[in-house]
Amino acid sequence: MTSSTDSRSLVLDGQRTLTPADLEAAAQPLGVTLSDGARAAVARCAEFVRAHGASGKPIYGFSTGFGPLVTHAASSDPETHGIGLLNHLRAGQGDVLAPRVARAMLLARAWTLGKGHSGVSAEVLDVLAASLGTRFAPAVPEWGSVGASGDLAPLAHAAGTLCGEGEAFLGEERLPARVALERAGLRPLRLRGRDALALVNGTSLTAAAAALAVGAARASLGVALELTGVLVESLGASSEFTSPELLKLSGHTSAHATARRLAALLDGSTPRSGRPLQETYTLRCVPQLVGAVEETLQHVERVVTAELNGVSDNPVFFPDTGQVIHGGNFFGQQVAFAADSLNLAVTQLGNLAERQLDLLMDPGRNGGLSLMLSARPGAQSGLAGVNLAATSIVASMRRYATPASIQSLPTNGHNQDIVPFGTQAALEALRQSERLQLVQASLALGLRQAAYLGAPAPMSSAGAALLAFLCQCSSPVDPDRPLAEDVRRLATQLPRWRTQSSTEPAEAVHPRSRRN
Repeated sequence: MTSSTDSRSLVLDGQRTLTPADLEAAAQPLGVTLSDGARAAVARCAEFVRAHGASGKPIYGFSTGFGPLVTHAASSDPETHGIGLLNHLRAGQGDVLAPRVARAMLLARAWTLGKGHSGVSAEVLDVLAASLGTRFAPAVPEWGSVGASGDLAPLAHAAGTLCGEGEAFLGEERLPARVALERAGLRPLRLRGRDALALVNGTSLTAAAAALAVGAARASLGVALELTGVLVESLGASSEFTSPELLKLSGHTSAHATARRLAALLDGSTPRSGRPLQETYTLRCVPQLVGAVEETLQHVERVVTAELNGVSDNPVFFPDTGQVIHGGNFFGQQVAFAADSLNLAVTQLGNLAERQLDLLMDPGRNGGLSLMLSARPGAQSGLAGVNLAATSIVASMRRYATPASIQSLPTNGHNQDIVPFGTQAALEALRQSERLQLVQASLALGLRQAAYLGAPAPMSSAGAALLAFLCQCSSPVDPDRPLAEDVRRLATQLPRWRTQSSTEPAEAVHPRSRRN
């Protein structure tokens, strides 16, 4: 087996709380082990399902058909029945999920199955854990789930790859699944009993995508405050709007806390004369706006963490009491609402960054810097193209901010007659977080160019450190040059710049330096 070189590992014990950070870590090989206690609980539940079914008592999907075909008897061979389930559900379409998303989904599914209430065989957990310890990732089409009976189609594609069917990634290489398994040192999974249904009957893609989205949004919230701090200093604006006396009166603790964070970032800064008595809302109302985003993130984190650590399956089994309970834990409405809320919050951060860039490029408001931050207005266009692209991205963000969670359509022979579309909500929130990173990177590039053109240097230690980092990442725009790659590079590096600087302090680069 291709083993992990990463020091992170997780013990699946049915007790520990799985977090969004754990799912982010699953992008790389991750050591996952099943504790002895969890293994015993899983085996006990699988035996309970076998014995319950052998007694002739009905169990959905084990002794019956699937969905609206529940009134018909299942195939007499459980393995054939399970393979048929995966085959008919492997009808997804669209682009395949990024490997990191697919791997996060596998970890989320393993965590649920390890609770010991799904009747799955221990071999399934072993195969899931082994795959996460390698660079293997299933190739999963993004369209196919309505989020109501779990993420049936995406999880069926993933389960199929573990059985050697379909396609999978090994690192960045897309291969036939059987080849990818072999190269990763993994053996194909053989389905038994209720394994197939347990693998697909849950909200693991919805929860995983939402977890990754909220993690990205959390990083972008920090970036929003850091960039705002440098913008305030670049304009020589006053930080009066962060006054604790002012924010206490707002009644919102999140706005007050956000103002404290921003005030700390601006510690040491000095306003200059000539600025308006009151700055525009893109500066003055940042504590209120970003504070509201913080509240939203806290709510989404609570909902997503609960979903990751619950059992989204049907039916669920209780060997200790002999109960088999049929219900709807796989109906992902909570995460759907939460992901839509996250989408709105991320879009507003995009609005903020785009408007701040516009402020920075306007000579009437930016303290006398040139229009479009051009080094030679007329002969050069500066960041005019970056400005247009940022506007385009924000327009796209607004268009995709329409809630998915209210788009219910009856399907599945009216068995699923109301659906939450949580998968679409979560995947869209994740895409929105990526769009936001591009807009924030555009603003960062503007701040770097403003420094080159003579904007006041940050006096705060936080602002000086960030500007030094930006100067390392991108050279001045003089003369004009293509900037698409600069924006993409900053979009990748900005969310983690603090981690890098804490271990490797940014080398001082004069803002007028041409170094890249």
